[in-house]
Amino acid sequence: MTSSSEQSYAALTSRAAVARQLWIFSARADLLLFTLPALFALGVVALSPEARSGQSPEWVWWLGVLLVDVGHVWSTLFVTYLDRAELARHPARYALLPALGWVGGVALYASGGAALFWRCLAYLAVFHFVRQQYGWLALYRARERDQSRLGALLDGAAIYAATLYPLLHWHAHLPRRFDWFLPGDFASGLPQLVARAALLPYLLALGGYVLRALWQWQSGRRVAWGKHLLVGSTAATWYAGIVATDADYAFTLCNVLVHGIPYAALIFSYGRHVAGARQQPERSLAARLIGGSPGAALLRFVGCLWLLAVLEELLWDRSVWHERPELFGSGLQLDDVHVWLVPLLAVPQITHYLLDGVFWRRGRNPLLGEWFQKDSRSLGA
Repeated sequence: MTSSSEQSYAALTSRAAVARQLWIFSARADLLLFTLPALFALGVVALSPEARSGQSPEWVWWLGVLLVDVGHVWSTLFVTYLDRAELARHPARYALLPALGWVGGVALYASGGAALFWRCLAYLAVFHFVRQQYGWLALYRARERDQSRLGALLDGAAIYAATLYPLLHWHAHLPRRFDWFLPGDFASGLPQLVARAALLPYLLALGGYVLRALWQWQSGRRVAWGKHLLVGSTAATWYAGIVATDADYAFTLCNVLVHGIPYAALIFSYGRHVAGARQQPERSLAARLIGGSPGAALLRFVGCLWLLAVLEELLWDRSVWHERPELFGSGLQLDDVHVWLVPLLAVPQITHYLLDGVFWRRGRNPLLGEWFQKDSRSLGA
């Protein structure tokens, strides 16, 4: 190879490496995990009149609620309770959080009944959903190596505007034909004037983000397509599922698919990195389940999540909801112990929310830093 050819090849290789660094996993994986679920949800809402006005059909419950929403909660097990070394790093954390979640839930239920318990859980879930979108944005900013304070301000304003404005609109227009968990779990009484006043900051935040992105492009800066698609898909799905429509069908699709699918993929990718980093004597059940061949590991991972999700829904339906006797059997009359039972059944969900707030801090876990910096970012690596 001639010197000029070598230089051209090196330049092309360098540009390709830089382009890869702008994605969390890889261009193909990010489009599959972040963009495709959003496009699917938006496409169904746009093309199906029922999605804009009707109740969710059974397939939405199976796909959105059971397999994605409930299933992704259990994915946290693979990097925490099923990882012996991680348990040894923070034994108090992993013992106390579920216990505190249950005790706190019982205290809420005992003092304010089911209404107070589900309201608090709904707002904890909302916080979790909003912060996850910001967390993805933070990962993209780290890939971009953007140190600009103005960029951090505009990026953060855009992702929070994309999520918080629809929530304000929701609160100002209660009741709706959909709920986060149960009817009445959001506090009513917010004046519609507040939502109307929030529209201008919402538009300014998103407009400022777009203008900066255009300025960066015109200046010859690298185009962070992954970050732009994240902000755009977040704004589109939260607006379509909450503001533009008033249907459980649209809300469920736009809410859970763009949340649960990327999160489960994050767990799978990081868990495989941990499995490869552990020495053989340290390999835990999680490493045996999601180590080895990527295809087989993915099947085991998804199969475990779906099995756990079905088992959890069986317990909820038999003891609390009694909504699907044809699927789960006749219900048990346990109303007298709901004060203890409902918070207990919610422990996996509560623990998932609490752990998500502390687990992904890269400065406190060297393996997280290694995973994020590794050269190969495909899910199979």
